[in-house]
Amino acid sequence: MRLLGFLIILILINVIAQHFHTRFDFTKEKRYTLNQKTKDVLGKTQKDIVITVFLDGEIPAAFKRLQNATKDLLSDYKAYSNANVKIIFEDPLKDVPANEQDTVINKYLGIGIKPIAINLKNDAGITQKLIFPMALIESGDVQIPVNLLQKTGGAATDYEENITSSIQNLEYAFTSALKRLMTGVSPKIGFTEGHGEPSNVYLYDAITSLSQQYYVGRVDLKLMTKQGLDDLNVLIIEKPQQALTEVEKYKINYFVMKGGKVVWAIDQVNAELDSLEKRPQEMAFNRQLNLDDMLFEYGARINYNLITDVNCAMIPFATGNAGQQAQIDTAPWLYYPVFMPDTTSNVVKNIDGIKSQFASTVDTIGVPNVRKKIILQTSPFNKIFETPKMLSLQMLAVQPSQAEYTSVPKPAAVLLEGSFKSVFLNRPVPEGITENYNVPAKSKPTKMIVIGDGDVFLNQVSKTDKTPFPLGFDRYTQQNYGNKALLLNIADYFTDDDNLIALRNKEIKVRLLDRTRLRAEKTKWQLINSVAPLLLLICFAIFQHYYRKHKYAK
Repeated sequence: MRLLGFLIILILINVIAQHFHTRFDFTKEKRYTLNQKTKDVLGKTQKDIVITVFLDGEIPAAFKRLQNATKDLLSDYKAYSNANVKIIFEDPLKDVPANEQDTVINKYLGIGIKPIAINLKNDAGITQKLIFPMALIESGDVQIPVNLLQKTGGAATDYEENITSSIQNLEYAFTSALKRLMTGVSPKIGFTEGHGEPSNVYLYDAITSLSQQYYVGRVDLKLMTKQGLDDLNVLIIEKPQQALTEVEKYKINYFVMKGGKVVWAIDQVNAELDSLEKRPQEMAFNRQLNLDDMLFEYGARINYNLITDVNCAMIPFATGNAGQQAQIDTAPWLYYPVFMPDTTSNVVKNIDGIKSQFASTVDTIGVPNVRKKIILQTSPFNKIFETPKMLSLQMLAVQPSQAEYTSVPKPAAVLLEGSFKSVFLNRPVPEGITENYNVPAKSKPTKMIVIGDGDVFLNQVSKTDKTPFPLGFDRYTQQNYGNKALLLNIADYFTDDDNLIALRNKEIKVRLLDRTRLRAEKTKWQLINSVAPLLLLICFAIFQHYYRKHKYAK
């Protein structure tokens, strides 16, 4: 009877467990607990979902951690989902002959699944292998790729920090993709044109990357109608070189008042490296873009200066004596500062440094009902030059003085949130406005970001065949910066009313062993782990022998 009762209780527990999901998370950072925002999204799922993770096969230990974290997370998604969720792990190149791999890779590239090359150590040395740290979420005819690897820069064999930040980002990556899958809504993002802005080839990767999730195009404010502004969600004012008219400013102001989001990527100073390569000296002079009054009313000011920073990117230059064939070398260029993201802001959390070119500082202005947050700043080793200023490539040979460049970090990009005052309040409607815009005195709650650099979202272009490189990739040093991640984060933050980007707050501490101490004490711990269990076993056997002898001697 006792056995029968135990079996009945065991069966009841299993039946109840099939209908109720719970988990006890004893980790300090609650790494195995889903955020309530994720549970809300999963609770609204209706159609069956298939999630295919391509991170499988022979992969390094660091990527194995990412794979296991993905498995743990998706098992919770399956448990909390209101619909059936099927999870598949596969290696796209498994059993594929070498002569057919390019065909398979191109097929996956067509749906947004991109491989990366990593180095594997084996008995023969170091070999290179392609892996796919990505997933694909499908429901019906809709497919959304998900990048599991948060960053793409860094050394090919050192992924520990990258994997840690990627694990922290997994919940946000999957939840935001699931939300887009369910809503089927693709917000509209527009890059301005008509004022000397960069051509599409320099915005190629920005537009292509955003187009995977959004409708993206160019916006000519001269021709833009009220209906076009009403349909637009995000406006990116990207490096205008000619002044905007009052009519165009009026349309931007209306866009802000109705709750539209704006990214201002502005070059206040006219300075280009191409010009310096053609002549020994070049004057960097101030641009007159007719935007200062707008930004001032909204709560920011892009200063007329140039940032130099010891933490900077490299540029190529020709070396060699006269009469000899020139060789191309690279050197740090102080006018290309690499900005540091403020890790307390969700917009720039877990991204690499941001490469800039001839950037200016950004100040905040005390306006009511607007919150200001610095999201990008220089390193503490910087120096600011007022403009106009004469520039020359001969500065490459000058070592920066530590005393001159020891300072405090300077702001280079700010996030503004709140209700903005209309720039055209108590002002007449500019001549040329033919539609009734009905501009209120104060905007709906909205957001904007002001960046003191117009090149931050531009990709490099090959000088030989005009082929665009990926955004954030430096073709001279083969280094990746966080520019693309910044653009995608801003787009997510500006278009997500549920503020899912707050999921980036989850921090997972990886408590790795101290490698230096491990090497120094390797032999000691090997002996302890080998000998100590044997000694304990012998001691237990001796104790057991005398205990039994004492017990049964009586």
